[in-house]
Amino acid sequence: MLYEVYLRSFADSDGDGVGDLTGLRQHLPALAELGVDALWITPFYPSPMADHGYDVADHRDVDPLFGGLADLDALLADAAEAGLAVLVDLVPNHSSSVHPAFQAALAAPPGGPERELYIFRDGRGPDGSEPPNNWMSVFGGPAWTRVPDGQWYLHLFDTGQPDWNWDHPAVRADHEATLRFWLDRGVDGFRIDVSHGLVKDGELRDNPPGPVLDDSGFREEGEPRVWDQDGVHEIYRTWRAITDEYTARDGRPRVLIGETWVRDPARLARYVRPDELHLTFSFSLLTAPWSASAWRTVIDTERMALAAVGAPATWVLANHDVVRPVTRYGGGEVGVRRARAALLTLLALPGVAVLYQGDELALPQADVPPAARQDPAFARSGGTLPGRDGARVPLPWSGDAPPYGFTADGVDPWLPQPPGWAGLAVLAQAGDPMSTWRLLRGALALRRALPHLHGDELHWRDDAPAGCLAFDRTDADGRTAGAAPPERATPGAPTSVGPARMTCVMSVGQEATINLAGRLVLASGPVGYDGATLTLPPDTTAWIAPRDG
Repeated sequence: MLYEVYLRSFADSDGDGVGDLTGLRQHLPALAELGVDALWITPFYPSPMADHGYDVADHRDVDPLFGGLADLDALLADAAEAGLAVLVDLVPNHSSSVHPAFQAALAAPPGGPERELYIFRDGRGPDGSEPPNNWMSVFGGPAWTRVPDGQWYLHLFDTGQPDWNWDHPAVRADHEATLRFWLDRGVDGFRIDVSHGLVKDGELRDNPPGPVLDDSGFREEGEPRVWDQDGVHEIYRTWRAITDEYTARDGRPRVLIGETWVRDPARLARYVRPDELHLTFSFSLLTAPWSASAWRTVIDTERMALAAVGAPATWVLANHDVVRPVTRYGGGEVGVRRARAALLTLLALPGVAVLYQGDELALPQADVPPAARQDPAFARSGGTLPGRDGARVPLPWSGDAPPYGFTADGVDPWLPQPPGWAGLAVLAQAGDPMSTWRLLRGALALRRALPHLHGDELHWRDDAPAGCLAFDRTDADGRTAGAAPPERATPGAPTSVGPARMTCVMSVGQEATINLAGRLVLASGPVGYDGATLTLPPDTTAWIAPRDG
């Protein structure tokens, strides 16, 4: 299970109100106790923080806000000792506007070689005063900004994040050097930001008129000249060869995982062909409505498309860019029930599961006052977009009031924490047997221990009542649960008399009853079960294993 660490909001060790590498290092034991396998750390590189680190000024160093290279080295060493792999965030679509290469481009005349590393163009209209095309920024407004000499540069995000020109060999070579720099320091791989956006339409043609996107985050249908261009796959084949080279040296896997917002599962699967990325997030489950039929459709289509290229699904319910599940699923007690049920179902699926920090606490989306918001999306849209700050509020660790152990007492965190989060803090939940933290820790332990959850098979149950999602997972070894492995079996005793099954059942919006023999392994809330009939209250998930398993 991959756990996203939004570094600014995880833990602050030096009392400046911003999370840092040492703060994360100090809390590695808590993550190991929770049961995660790997960490993805959001950017810690030197940056003016126009987009909180996703505007990178130097891809091969650490911003003093977060520590230094020695702090990262110490974190990697401690994580390895704790059995935790570490992936770092790679931001290849754009740089910061203060990056030396972009500063050199601004200083160069139009047509100068320095400008070829980015995407500079003359404007349209008789005096070039109109943007080169109709592309829009993800954060609102045009995706082009004019410089004093009259040319325009492309930025799919903030004006402080100019897009690299990935047709230029120097851009490709520099990023390959960045991969090697961090691999040489011992990282286990990379999460690739905006992995579907690096290559643009070669002629920079206009996108068709019409709405760009709905609330889901998928933009490639409305902006076909910008996203999911075929040329991006050549880049990832090169990067895959680099990670394979490092893996071959010592046998330790190095992983590339893409943030690929592509709706069509067949197009998404192209990113994880055998010679490209190892994994890519499956965002369709995150955007699915709270419906058993919708979840089943998403699971089937994603698995089918990815199986065609031999890749596992990488299931996601949350990250630092979207509304937290508790709020997205209705808020209040209903939202908590649904978020817990969704998490337990997610962990029963074959493939890789991803958790965003705070979801193990069932944190809701925080209501950040407009005056305290810092997301550039809020500012660029004139407040019409709420921004992502509500999902990025610092974690509560302990205590009865802000800052809840995130930073030193008396220090204001970089985003304000709600006053009612004391019961959601890690320390409070660790002592509560019914908490979401304890539920998740138990689920992750069982995910490791139960052989049924180790394979790739999933079988839908035809006896599931309406409005209910139910599927079986079979023993990866094909043995009946509880039977001895062949090497330890008693002579003459059966070792494979049919696959054992563990059943996951999720009620969605209504009570559900299903006949199911076995034993209750885990449930997201109170259920009724007598070993033969399972009754689930609305929005509840249960795992049922064979009696002898």
